[in-house]
Amino acid sequence: MREGFGDSKKRLKTCDQLITIIKVYQYLTLMKGQGGVQMLLTAEQEAQQIVANARNLKVERLKQARDEANTDIAVIRSNLEAEYQKKLSETSGYSGMNVKLLGQETEMKIQKLKAATSQISQDVVQMLINHVTSVKN
Repeated sequence: MREGFGDSKKRLKTCDQLITIIKVYQYLTLMKGQGGVQMLLTAEQEAQQIVANARNLKVERLKQARDEANTDIAVIRSNLEAEYQKKLSETSGYSGMNVKLLGQETEMKIQKLKAATSQISQDVVQMLINHVTSVKN
């Protein structure tokens, strides 16, 4: 039977892992007399310090990005609020202007009606007097 492609990959990975383990063992045996374990512990501590520094840097970058985003949001919010207040004042001005125009138009119509009634008031009074004083059988 032929072996699958995936099986050969697994075997290669396992072989690579074994080779790495053998190399580490050989290195440790060589370094045993020279304080190799201590060097490994020191290297591990340095690696942990590097990882901790990288995490701290990442946290700082995230805080900085959040602060910048909050600043941008505040600027956009204030711009939108200013636009809203401007529109609100413009529309309020129009409604006040409309009320003023309606008041002026109403006053003009009242003046016209007064003028018209003063012109025909004599005729109306004369007509009423004629109807009241005339007797019909």
